[in-house]
Amino acid sequence: MDSGSGRRVSAFRVLGPLEVHGGEPFRLSPGRQEIVLAMLLLEANRVVGTNRLIEAIWDGAPPATARVQVQICVSALRNVLRESGWADALVTRAPGYVLQVPDDEVDARLFARLTADADVLAAQGNLKEATKVLRQAIGLWRGPALDGIHSRLVRARAAQLDESLLLAKETSFDLAFRVGEHHTTIGDIAALLQEHPLRERLRGQYMLALYRSGRRAEALEAYRVGRELMVEELGIEPGAELRELESAMLSDAHQLLAPQPTAVVRTAPEPVNVPRQLPADIADFTGHADLIARARYLLVGRDTRRAAKVVVLAGKPGVGKSALGVHVAHALGENHFPDGQLYCELGGTGPTPADPADVLGRFLRALGVLAEAIPESLGERATLFRHLLADSRLLIMLDDAASESQVCHLLPGNSNCAVVVTSRVRLTGLAGAKVLEVDVLEPAQAVQMLVQVVGQERVAAEPAAADALVLLVDRLPLALRVISARLAARPTLTLSWMLERLSDEQRRLDELSHGEMVVRASVALTYDGLGPQARELLRLLGALTSSTFPAWVAAALLGVDLDRGTDLLEHLVDMQMIEIAAGEVAAMPRYRFHGLLRLFARERLEQEGDDANAAITRVVGGWLGLARDAHIALYGRDNSTVLHGEGERLPLPRDLVDRLLARPLAWLEAERDCLCGAVDLAVAAGLDEHAWDLAVTLVALFEARLYHEHWERTHTRALEAVRATGNRRGEAALLCSLGSMHLSGRRLSQARQVLRPALATFTDLDDVHGVAIARRNLALVDQMRGEDEAARHGYQTASAEFAAVGDVVGQAHVWVQIAALELKSGDIGRAEQHLLRALALCPPEGSRRVENQLRFRLSELLVRQARYQHAAELLTGLLETVRVSRDLMGQVRVLERLGTVNAVLGNPEVAAEMLREALELAGQAVNTVPVDGIRRELAAQLRELGDHEGAARVESEAGTAATQPLRLVVHRVSAC
Repeated sequence: MDSGSGRRVSAFRVLGPLEVHGGEPFRLSPGRQEIVLAMLLLEANRVVGTNRLIEAIWDGAPPATARVQVQICVSALRNVLRESGWADALVTRAPGYVLQVPDDEVDARLFARLTADADVLAAQGNLKEATKVLRQAIGLWRGPALDGIHSRLVRARAAQLDESLLLAKETSFDLAFRVGEHHTTIGDIAALLQEHPLRERLRGQYMLALYRSGRRAEALEAYRVGRELMVEELGIEPGAELRELESAMLSDAHQLLAPQPTAVVRTAPEPVNVPRQLPADIADFTGHADLIARARYLLVGRDTRRAAKVVVLAGKPGVGKSALGVHVAHALGENHFPDGQLYCELGGTGPTPADPADVLGRFLRALGVLAEAIPESLGERATLFRHLLADSRLLIMLDDAASESQVCHLLPGNSNCAVVVTSRVRLTGLAGAKVLEVDVLEPAQAVQMLVQVVGQERVAAEPAAADALVLLVDRLPLALRVISARLAARPTLTLSWMLERLSDEQRRLDELSHGEMVVRASVALTYDGLGPQARELLRLLGALTSSTFPAWVAAALLGVDLDRGTDLLEHLVDMQMIEIAAGEVAAMPRYRFHGLLRLFARERLEQEGDDANAAITRVVGGWLGLARDAHIALYGRDNSTVLHGEGERLPLPRDLVDRLLARPLAWLEAERDCLCGAVDLAVAAGLDEHAWDLAVTLVALFEARLYHEHWERTHTRALEAVRATGNRRGEAALLCSLGSMHLSGRRLSQARQVLRPALATFTDLDDVHGVAIARRNLALVDQMRGEDEAARHGYQTASAEFAAVGDVVGQAHVWVQIAALELKSGDIGRAEQHLLRALALCPPEGSRRVENQLRFRLSELLVRQARYQHAAELLTGLLETVRVSRDLMGQVRVLERLGTVNAVLGNPEVAAEMLREALELAGQAVNTVPVDGIRRELAAQLRELGDHEGAARVESEAGTAATQPLRLVVHRVSAC
């Protein structure tokens, strides 16, 4: 950032009152927000622990809510930073937070760099430039550091910064003395001495400036005043250096005379060494062609910036970042960087990452600097490094970087140089760097890697095994190299043999090892670098059955609040152990595991003996609570035509639940795999009540989308759990729900086989609600078999039982079905009465499914009354509703009836379009929807349009057996 005068202005300013600059200065709210930002800026690009922030805010006496208040404060800070153009700067990283910003954007860091540069220039004899740089550094100050912030920790650090300013000013006076400008400093030194009268170095400078200006008496008087002050206030004499200075002035010692300014003679530098430090390239390197092209463009393409070009290759363990970086570096080589290539392994994933000062020492020696000429401090080494490369065209590769702070000192200062960085961390805070994500290989590239090492003939002989192998290891390059190397070492082994060995998840990681290439060890390096809670979360995530999951699951697994769980997930993302999954549900981010990393997490869960049962109980309880809330959103009440168990639910924040379930059926669809997986988790953990409750609650989704496979699988698994524990009520509920599934598929005999024992068990348990649901479903069987009187009796009895337990939705549905019987018999008046009765029973809070069913049945009533236009209007609105909710069965029913109504209205084109779409949607449900009636109706409309060939083709696809038209079949499964 530049001020109007061209002077460098940092975005984050602590050398004075705390300020954040974006387009305009932005003043922070005083108090906690300022303290937190101050602490983060004082440790910019380094993690500041939450406990440290709490100590800074409350000075050792925090409230019970301290951690939550810090999280709230950090959230507010992120908004401030976003408005100031620093949206991604504040990152969660265990055990706290890190502010990732370029050093020069923090004025304290810029000050430190400028003062270090001035020291180097002075040491080289370039006193004029050193003075200029030092004045620039001092000019950054606007007052006492972090003025106005009241925190013991912040004030202690601010005092250190204030001291650095005094040292810089004292150094500037020394530089003035060295060029003979002692007389110009007297006023500045005197003013500073008034503020700090006990600083001996400053007093000595004041004395020397006066003495060299011919004011010997005043210089000696300055010593006398200072001595008296020290004796009076401190009870001590001045130090030896000040006493010796006074003695020299009394004797007019010649060494006190001002030195004569000397010109700095610059000589041409000796030729530097040309380092060639890159590791060997991989001869059979495969894949990432687009990424290589992008990196080449960024590193050697035309760019008007004056800074070095930096590309960061970031990715998960084993993805091949280092190999790719070396390959890119070799591809550029001497053609673009004739002055050499430097390389260093930074050890970012190890326990002790390389010290940047040590790395610079290695680089300086490689560039021909003698060991005794290498400066001690990091800043001086970095300055000398940039100076040596100022006119060079050199490539630097920094492999396995730990953080931005480790890398930033290793960057050259000119645009003729380029830097390739590899890291498991994205390093988004590295100024000017372009981060390229290195992902797993494409399927064809993965197979080609096998071909390169194993040989074309062996891979071509078993193409299916090759495809299966690359999928089994999720196309991870390190795993593929291990497989290839093992197969290449044993020419007699087949790919099928290797596939069989890897198919066992329990030993897959054991198999992925060859020589020094070990997938488990590669992942373990990152895992070992995580904090304790992050490692625990990773292990517990390994217990999940779904590869993707929403953010709240992490909080549930650990038993922490949502913010803490999300922070830990984001840290795992930063460390490339998990990744953000595509898409999200109601602004709730989703995450995913790479297959081999999930195996690693599961393995560590077993090895470290974590008691995952409590964590799984909380997660399953969370899914159960959300599923039941979704059911309420669809049907108006928790007990609407569904039974529930006694499994404990995990309460989630109400605002989160409301956001997630704004479209309940869409949410159920989006989380289908996780919800079904939660049933498996419950069964495995022995949570039989959770298992059967969640399974039957999910029927709202299974019915609407015709997911019969999921329906049957979840219920079969849950049956294992309830039968193992003798849970008769859970077993009856599951059997009753399976009966609904058979009804949906028109398997009436099978439906009766499970519904009758369910009814008997509910009767034996005196469970009136269960009896009502089972009886209603058996009545549906009777209705679909044409046994109308038996169905009517069953419905009427079930209605009384639903009323006894307060299930008004169950009552409403029963009266809708009785109305269908009346319509069938031709009693339109009684059918209308029953529909109005059902409408009156619907709960005031609404039941979307019941309302839809009532509207559908009312459309049939309108058709019977020959009010076709009204029926079409009603059905058109209903179609929009079921389209939004993606209710597959509802869309088929409504489209079929709309087609029939439009046929009667004389709109054959519209009718054919509706019927054709109904047929297409029904086809998505395989054989669960009777479609012969739709085909015959469509054929009739096509003939009306003169398309006799099309009509014949559609008609030929219909079965020869008489099939009841779909528009006359309205059955209810487990829920309305």
